[in-house]
Amino acid sequence: MTRIALIRGALAALLLLSAHAQSVFAQHPSNSSPEALSWLQKIAAAPRQYNYVGTFVYSSGNHIETSRIIHLVNEEGEHEKSVVLDGPPREIIRNNDEMRCYLPESKTVVTEKRWLRKVFPALLPQPLSNLDESYIVKKGGEERVSDYLCQVIELEPRDDRRYGQKLWVDVDTGLLLKAAVMDKDRVVEQFVFTDLKIGGEIDKELLKSRYAAKAAEWRTTNLVSSTMRSGKLGWQVNDIPPGFKKIIEMKRNLSGKSGPVGHIALSDGLAAVSVFIEPVSKDIPPPAEGLYHSRGAINIYSRTAADNVITTVGEVPPATVMQIGNSVTNHKVH
Repeated sequence: MTRIALIRGALAALLLLSAHAQSVFAQHPSNSSPEALSWLQKIAAAPRQYNYVGTFVYSSGNHIETSRIIHLVNEEGEHEKSVVLDGPPREIIRNNDEMRCYLPESKTVVTEKRWLRKVFPALLPQPLSNLDESYIVKKGGEERVSDYLCQVIELEPRDDRRYGQKLWVDVDTGLLLKAAVMDKDRVVEQFVFTDLKIGGEIDKELLKSRYAAKAAEWRTTNLVSSTMRSGKLGWQVNDIPPGFKKIIEMKRNLSGKSGPVGHIALSDGLAAVSVFIEPVSKDIPPPAEGLYHSRGAINIYSRTAADNVITTVGEVPPATVMQIGNSVTNHKVH
């Protein structure tokens, strides 16, 4: 497997997040605003409560990507269609936790579970975990985004092992309309709605894939996973940064990989880091070791240990992925 293929697979799997984490805020004294913390609960819940149709823009450096999203909530649950409007065509159809990504240029359909991926505006996990341990959560002022009045919420990291975030939330519904990942005062990446309608009826026919009929003849890749008892994978992370916890370990499929790879997921309740372990191929040279910056907040670190390639992928600063990646060791399971 090439380094690029592994990185693409890792990014496709990113990230497990904290669906399995504790569902309460930390109870120790902090500088966080109780009102700001309550806004985070609204942000996490809103995408599961409202219909909306809109266009949002993702930007990072010189890269800009525009997507159109249709989101319906009815008695059957959540239904969503997201279409990338720039570059190679991509379409994601979601029905509750089942997701199908259509890639017409490669004639591929990728299926996976929703809890493996964050999609704007549903960027916060539900239930929320102990964000107050790692971030000071503050209430800012009010600003307008896409003609909606928004409350600004700031998450200031308590150390340099994670990025900060700034969130703009609709004051009436709690829906997240703009989100920026911050490295001090620098915007690392940003999502923002440029056009949005919240509420109203949505025809379910609008959520059907335009590729559904053709895709019957396409290749299907199922990013399935098999969770494992802690320690059973045979690998461990020995130096976990403060605030991060191991959420789960598993064997899972990645795009471009013929067999399953080991996967250890860490999270601080907001930022997530995934460690992927796969045996060195006899036919393909191992990737060059080192740090690779991907788009936006994602950094990637690769090294070889015990005849395995260890790839650490995280929406965290470079020093954090290196700290985690360098501490991964193999241990004998009894």
